[in-house]
This record gives sequence, C-alpha cells and structure tokens, in this order.
Amino acid sequence: MSDAEWAVVRPLLPVPAWLRGRGGQPEAYCHRAILDAIRYLVDNGTKWRAMPADFPPWDRVYAFFRRWRDHGLAKEFHDRLRRKVREQAGRDPEPSAGVIDSQSVKADAVVGADSRGFDGGKLINGRKRHAVVDTVGLLLAVMVTAANVGDRTAAQVLLTQVAAAHHRLALVWADGGYTGDLVEYGLALVLAIVKRSDDMRGFVVLPKRWIVERFFAHLMRSRRLVRDFERSTGTAEAMVYWSMTQLMTRRLARPRPSRA
Repeated sequence: MSDAEWAVVRPLLPVPAWLRGRGGQPEAYCHRAILDAIRYLVDNGTKWRAMPADFPPWDRVYAFFRRWRDHGLAKEFHDRLRRKVREQAGRDPEPSAGVIDSQSVKADAVVGADSRGFDGGKLINGRKRHAVVDTVGLLLAVMVTAANVGDRTAAQVLLTQVAAAHHRLALVWADGGYTGDLVEYGLALVLAIVKRSDDMRGFVVLPKRWIVERFFAHLMRSRRLVRDFERSTGTAEAMVYWSMTQLMTRRLARPRPSRA
C-alpha cells in the first residue's frame, strides 16, 4: 500500500481486543505489513509458503487471514471501505438497487469433490461465484458453491442475506437465468429481468448487466482468483473480499480533480 492508501485504511481497521481492554496479547507484527502480505498473495497468486521474505512469516500472515475470515472481520473491513467509496462518489452509503449474476471458474486439484461440480452450460468443472453488486459495481455479497448449483437455487439464499443486511435495497437486476421459481419465492425485492432480444447479433452491452460483468473482470485481475485454489468455500469468499479491498483503497487514495 502507498502512504495515501494506508492513511485511508488505518481508521477503518477493526480495533484489536487488547486495545479495548478485553484481554489478549498485542500482535507481533504491524497491521500494514500483514495487509500488504495478504494483498500480495491475492494479487500475484502465490502460495502461502512462498511468501517473500520481505513480509512477516507466512504462518503468521495465514493465522491473521484465518482469524479475520472466521470472525467476519474481512467482510466488515470490506463493507466499511465500500461505504466510504460510495460517500466519496456522492451516493448514499447504503444502496437501493443491485445486480446479481454468477461466474464459473475451474477448480484446482486441492478442491474436494464435496464442493465442486460440473457446469454444463459453461463446460467448467469447478466452482461458481454468485455475487450481488451495487450500481457502482461494488460488492454487496458473494457466495461460492459447486459449479453445478443452479443460479436460482443460490440466489434464494444470497438475496435473502443481502436483503437482511441492506434494508434500503429494493430492486435487483438479473439475466434470464433467474426467471421461474425465484420470482415466485416471495423475496422482499423487485427482481427485474434484463433479457437479450432475439434480433441481437454479436456482442451487445446490456443495460445494468454490464455492471456485474465488469465486477467479474476486476476479479480476474487478481491471479489468485483466476482459478479456485481454496480448500473451503469460506476461504474462496474471503479472497473475493480481499481482492475488492485493493480496488477500493486505490480509488479512495486516488487524487481528486480540483473543481473550479
């Protein structure tokens, strides 16, 4: 991280328990060094044991990553950054509309048979990332399943979680794969289907759907996410959140053009 990024990130970090007087021991390594190590791994796709010597020991970095994953701190940190980015863009911190879609990726050999499957539509053996983003393209929630899990089945769970966490959310755009049972599921959201007309030929940018497609393109810039290398789906979801934190910290640290 640059100094400008660290100035934005530091106030948004969760406060350790020992600083609040709730016990525990102070951490041996600076949070900035730990965060840089995790960002390096996600961005470059290295193994945990192949962490460069410039960073803290890999087992200490992984212990930090695992603790934040298990206690939901990675998502909490991500959500704080998202609200900050939305405020900087002149929007309400909580979104009122979103876009949902899924992405199938190949899985590495370490992924067990219990969390992998075959996507017949994309001809991919691996996992599927189901994501809901706001109209700015920032992540609201992600769920990783086996690739053979249908979009409507996963959306029932994911949209219920998103609606409970974001009370202003009222409208969600989706593609034709989310029609059918999902519309009749009784969600407290308006599901707008953006379909591709029969007379369209070649590549056409569809309204609203391009936002979530751009989000998946951002994920592909993180080499750790080009394939699914994680043994558990919880770790795979945490990697997506860490990838988006890099994008948001760079946006927040970007110098703003002066207005006359």
